[in-house]
This record gives sequence, structure tokens and C-alpha cells, in this order.
Amino acid sequence: MRIVKVLAAACALLASVAAPAETWPSKPIKIIVAYTAGQGTDVATRYLAEQLSKDLGQPIVIDNRGGAGGNVGTELAAKAAPDGYTLTMGTNATHVLNQFLYPKLGFDPETDFEPIALVGTFPMVVAVNAQSPFHSAADLVSVAQRDQRSADIAMPSTTARLVVELLKERASAPLFGVPYKGSSGAMTDVIGGQLPVIVDTPTALRPHLAAGKVRAVAVTSGKPSGLVPGVKPVAEQGFAGYEVIAWNALYAPKGTPANVIATLNAAINKALARPETRQKLLDLGFDPAGGTPAQLADFARAERKKWEPIIKATGMRAE
Repeated sequence: MRIVKVLAAACALLASVAAPAETWPSKPIKIIVAYTAGQGTDVATRYLAEQLSKDLGQPIVIDNRGGAGGNVGTELAAKAAPDGYTLTMGTNATHVLNQFLYPKLGFDPETDFEPIALVGTFPMVVAVNAQSPFHSAADLVSVAQRDQRSADIAMPSTTARLVVELLKERASAPLFGVPYKGSSGAMTDVIGGQLPVIVDTPTALRPHLAAGKVRAVAVTSGKPSGLVPGVKPVAEQGFAGYEVIAWNALYAPKGTPANVIATLNAAINKALARPETRQKLLDLGFDPAGGTPAQLADFARAERKKWEPIIKATGMRAE
């Protein structure tokens, strides 16, 4: 009888421990976006959160925690309770580039997170003030070579900086990038004429392109992108092989239960499969992705292998 009581108590304990995971989600979910409101990642995450909320049956709150190229918010996510109620929308900066740019991070992008799914990919866009005489990436390089600081470039993200540094290295041109904390301040200065050029996401640039305030002169994908129709890649403007692709992916803190990860992955893939969701993300400037957690992990590892030697060769460092 005593053994039976012990076994019954053990089963009750296991049931109480397993219950939260089995009933997940039973309360609102938070997604940390490690960038300011209005950035491309923020806009896409807010839309995706609406779609996921419908399938998961719980509100999803966006928590913007910008700073240090995305490191501030990403560290907060890494240290959050691994219960499925705090997630983060990772980027190629937070989960690949930053570990090679900063002398020390408060997290390990590979070991401190559970990959959930790749959400979308997109090229960066080189754009200029609508009144600018620049009409191509080659124009920027040519002018900079003749007159340093005449083609200074606003950089509102780590990926934007990579675009500038890689072009600077490939073109052997004295391009000068000016870092900004977010798209809003950078765009204000470009539209106002304080700087002639900006590198940003299709999402952040789209309303300003539509309003005729800025003009796209290049995309950083290896081939033309339907996200920015009619704009030639940098690679087709005299810089063969040039390519920088940015991306967003959902992650959870390490140790988040496997069934929670599976539920989130299924919900994301279901949302991304809907024609209206895919079209909306395309309209926002994202090529919808999807896939398994294992595929995301492999993709991120391949990205680290690709960019580490390039970053070291260009001598890039966080400022």
C-alpha cells in the first residue's frame, strides 16, 4: 500500500509539472523585437503575431527592446524563462553577425536559443534622396572616389553596415557609413538632405519610396528581387558576386519544452501557407520562408560559416 501511495504521489507531481506544457498557451505570449518600432523586423513581427494569435488562441504582445545592434533585446530573451511565453524575432544580425562584430555578447546565439522557424528573407536596399543625382551603386562609388564624404551612407542596422563595409571592400572606395539607432532617424536625415544615401530594408523604405521621397538605386540580392521591382542588384552594377541577404526567424530561450516548439513551428508554417499571409508579407517586403527548427539551425550555422571570414577580412568592428 505504501508503494502504491508513493507511486500515486509521484504521478501527481509529474502531472503537475507537465500540465503547463500540455496546456500551453494558457496566457498571453510576448515576442521581444530587439529593434525600435517601425523597423522592418518590428512591422513584420506585428503582422505575424496577429496571425499566430488567431491559431494559438492567446494575445501576442510585441516588446521592443532596441540597443547595441539588437544585443540588448536578444540578451533579455536568452535569459527569459523557457516556458514558451517569451520569444524573440531573431535576425541575421542578432543570431549571426553580431558575435563576430562585438568583443563580447551577453548570450550565445547558437546555444542559448531553441530555433523555431525561419520566417522570411529579403535583400537590403540602397536608396537616395529623391533629388539626388545618384542613380546607381556605381555612381556612389565613383563620387566617393573623387570626393570623400560626398556619398555618406545612413546605416540604421548591423546588416546595413555589412552592406556598406562589403561594398567599400569590393569597390576599394572610401565610402563612409553613419550609424543610426533606427530607421526613423536615418530616414529623416536622408529626406531632409543631411545625408544623401541610406541602406535599409524594403519594409522600412516602402512607404517613402511610394511617396516619392527616396529612390532605390540597388538591391543587395544576387539577382533582381520582386520585393523591389525594376531595381538592379549591386552585383549587376560592376561588383560581380556581391550579395547580402537579411532574414528573420523566431527563437525561444534554450530549454523551452519540445512540444511548445513544435506547436509554434506548426502555427508559423500554417500562417505562412495562407495565400493572404504570404501576399501581405510580400507587400511588407519579405519573402515568406518556413520550415523546421532543424532547418533553421542548419541555415544559421551556414550563415555563420559564410560571414565570419568576410567580417574578419574587412576588419569590421562594432562601434
